[in-house]
Amino acid sequence: MNKLSLLTGLFSVLLLTGSALVKAQPTEEEIVAELREKAMSNTLAYDILETLTTEVGARMAGTPQDAMAVEWGVKKFKELGFDKVWTEPVTFKTWIRAQEAAVLVSPYPHKIRITGLGFTVPTPLEGIEAEIVHFKTLQDLIDSPADSAKGKIVFISQKMERFRDGRGYGPVVKARGQGAVEAAKKGALAIVIRSIGTDSHRLPHTGMMRYKKGVKKIPAAAMSNPDADLLERILARKKPVKMNLKVYSHDGPEYTSYNVIGEMTGSEYPDEKVVIGGHLDSWDLGTGAVDDGAGVAITMAAAKIIGDSKYRPKRTVRVVLFANEEQGLIGARAYAAKHKVDLDNHVTGAESDFGAGKIYAFASNVAEDNLPVVKKMAELMKPLGIEYVDNKAGPGPDLIPMYSLGMSVFSLRQDGTDYFDLHHTEDDTLDKVVPENLSQNTAAYVVFAYIAANSEQKISRGITKTH
Repeated sequence: MNKLSLLTGLFSVLLLTGSALVKAQPTEEEIVAELREKAMSNTLAYDILETLTTEVGARMAGTPQDAMAVEWGVKKFKELGFDKVWTEPVTFKTWIRAQEAAVLVSPYPHKIRITGLGFTVPTPLEGIEAEIVHFKTLQDLIDSPADSAKGKIVFISQKMERFRDGRGYGPVVKARGQGAVEAAKKGALAIVIRSIGTDSHRLPHTGMMRYKKGVKKIPAAAMSNPDADLLERILARKKPVKMNLKVYSHDGPEYTSYNVIGEMTGSEYPDEKVVIGGHLDSWDLGTGAVDDGAGVAITMAAAKIIGDSKYRPKRTVRVVLFANEEQGLIGARAYAAKHKVDLDNHVTGAESDFGAGKIYAFASNVAEDNLPVVKKMAELMKPLGIEYVDNKAGPGPDLIPMYSLGMSVFSLRQDGTDYFDLHHTEDDTLDKVVPENLSQNTAAYVVFAYIAANSEQKISRGITKTH
């Protein structure tokens, strides 16, 4: 064989080898599809959630379990192999739950299951015993005469309607948040509302309420839905109804907790990040499996799966476990205050904070020329049974402060049909969670986070930038 023939042969071999190497490099769609299937075929999110609910459990802000949750978060991020793990302090006022009880004294004696609303003031030690005055809605109370509740205990009975997207919550939750103020304006001694929930269990739902400067603070509680039904039936008999209410919960000392943060570093633009996460705190009644241990576990698992890939996305995937969401987005506000100087590097975000049901749809809120990236996400989410809705997404609760500063957001919408059966109750426990649903959620967050982090365009809500 002459030299020319030998060189020609070698060149052909190199071409074929190079062609094979090029073909061996998977496309972005192939990478994400493989990661999506990996998420669907394991129980990583459920396993993470099991450790949180078992080893920590209820973790109300400011309690010893809050500190345990922070320690758990740091340890778990490290165990999962995150590249960077750190905490950021969040300081706030605390509230301590103590003994609570209610009894219908007359005309028919009954024990009533109640729970104090967050930051309620206490009753006197002997309780408050007074006649009940009934209003169907908060607006009925507001519209009533100035002395309509003078010397009485206000009862608001409005029921919450059940919807997959949870839209029944907004119309009724105002009674929880504002009811004490409006009742006090009418001269009430206390207020007890029907629980903000859709269940028929004898388990009251807690949650935050607010006082207003210049308006007398009165005790505030919620009763279980079956007890509210009972009370309505008694009131229908047109006899005076008297209740004795005891709530000994009270304000506590100032406390410092922490946002817990873990990152899987991007391969080309490590300073730019896609933010996912949930809130680490819970209320104190259940073990916080659904609200929001599920969100914590889903997003930690999604980032772990992305980080383990040999094809890291261009940008960093950051998981934030926010402190004290339940008492007013305290951790979220602290995060935004600290990171607003780095806003331009917060490419986009999505929060998981609506339970553990399957994701059925997603929406975006991005610049118009980012929509081809969104379309790519939509195609890769179709096998998960998820459809794209529109470009009008709102932020998850803990992303509201960053969204307000201008960060783009996505909404991965979970089926919340039964979410408000469990929300803020003793029933919020691990047995309510279906492992396969968490796997599907994780897969959806893998698709979203990888595509957003790997996009040639820098996703934004305004004019996009390219590298």
